[in-house]
Amino acid sequence: MNTMKIGLIHNRPIPQGEPNWESSLDVMIQVEAITAALSELGQFHTTIPFDRDLVAFVTRLRQEKVNVVFNLCESVDDDPLLIGHPAAVLELIGLPFTGSSAMALMVSTDKVLVKRAMQAASLPTPGFFLYEGGEIALPPGLTFPLLMKPRWQDASIGIDQESLLLSPVGIGPALATHYQRFGPLVVEEYLEGREFNVALLGYPAPQVMPLAEIDFTGFPAELFRIVGYRAKWDETSPEYSTTNRVFPTNLPETLAAELRRVATECFRLFDLRDYGRVDLRLDRQGRVQVLEINANPCLSPDAGFAAAVAESGRNYTAMVGELLRLASKRMEK
Repeated sequence: MNTMKIGLIHNRPIPQGEPNWESSLDVMIQVEAITAALSELGQFHTTIPFDRDLVAFVTRLRQEKVNVVFNLCESVDDDPLLIGHPAAVLELIGLPFTGSSAMALMVSTDKVLVKRAMQAASLPTPGFFLYEGGEIALPPGLTFPLLMKPRWQDASIGIDQESLLLSPVGIGPALATHYQRFGPLVVEEYLEGREFNVALLGYPAPQVMPLAEIDFTGFPAELFRIVGYRAKWDETSPEYSTTNRVFPTNLPETLAAELRRVATECFRLFDLRDYGRVDLRLDRQGRVQVLEINANPCLSPDAGFAAAVAESGRNYTAMVGELLRLASKRMEK
């Protein structure tokens, strides 16, 4: 790979102490790790935060003579609705960048569009309905418990034990309270089976990394087995210490093949690029169901995507180099 000038761009995290600051600050851990990897690869690089001052941002890119951008933007001013805008700016000025296109980022962030697209493509996903305030339109056939998820958020923001609806009794006030805090909600059937994360690397034909499973051994018996916000970000919580990632070696081949197939079809359906992660769970009948599509999964060294790549035999620097190689190929075009 030729030496280039890499612009590593990221959203500005919210101040410590504000709601959900832990997940917001994680982007800076990614910046530090990728900066170190770029140095190890011998690539010139500069770090540029992205906010609403587009003139300053584009001016900085040009002053630094950036050739390729490493895109770590997960929002703009902590607004997940704007996740695709940094990529759109780069597309407009013709700079190649790592990861998915602006369109893929925006579509895959909308949990309602994701659900509807999967249903149209006959990809398995739990039954759901959209709640936007007011009266409840509860579709027939849904099985309780139901799980409330903010339509636009990621990083398990708005998802914890308080997000479960156990029966139709009292569902109205619970939905209204959650809606007031997080806006429109996707309310889907809770699945109690095994949970898997499938990381994919490459483009246009992604390679499926070793299959990861969430090990709920020791998870508090009185709690529903979900990887909520506390499980991801609160190191003092019992959920955090009992939702460990493992790479099972004894999966039935039929199940492993189905996990790989469904994840790959999701990658292609949503036109993901370079890297992505698909979260899946088994229902009561042992059938694979898609929970989430992650077009820009966290790249922290201890996060699921990097762990799966490491399990495949690549170290962190090699992973960064591969993502940079994929983006630089678009520069040649």
